[in-house]
Amino acid sequence: MADGKKAREEIVEKYRPEVEKLSSYIPWLTEKCESDVSEQYTPEGGKSIPFPVYDSTLLQFVKAMEQSVFIDQNFPYVYSRYGIRTLADELSVIEKTEIMNISVLGGIMSRYIIGGRTKGRMWSEGVQNGVYLKALTKAAELIEFWTRDSQK
Repeated sequence: MADGKKAREEIVEKYRPEVEKLSSYIPWLTEKCESDVSEQYTPEGGKSIPFPVYDSTLLQFVKAMEQSVFIDQNFPYVYSRYGIRTLADELSVIEKTEIMNISVLGGIMSRYIIGGRTKGRMWSEGVQNGVYLKALTKAAELIEFWTRDSQK
């Protein structure tokens, strides 16, 4: 039993600073959920390929995520382990996540952050479909609950 408590405390200590930093984006994610945070820019003359232009806050969020403990290069393993195939699966797994498997939230967000490096729409999709918002909100709830519990 003491080992379980110690493991939870280590997880909370590892993730708390990251969650506190990333939680500052929750109001922005709430506001932008279900809206497109990028635009297609087509240079005049039509001789160039159109490319996405992102909201500056989205780029700041992506940079903060890339530097956080949540980034998991092995995110496909999370998807196969939890049988995640659709957006509904992602949201369901996020909802069921507990403190001992909080890294799952990072795996799900990593799909969008890492995938966005090569598929420009993925960063925007993570905002639009609410994955970033739900995952960060869940992480904040877990950290708050277990921080409060450990202080008793």
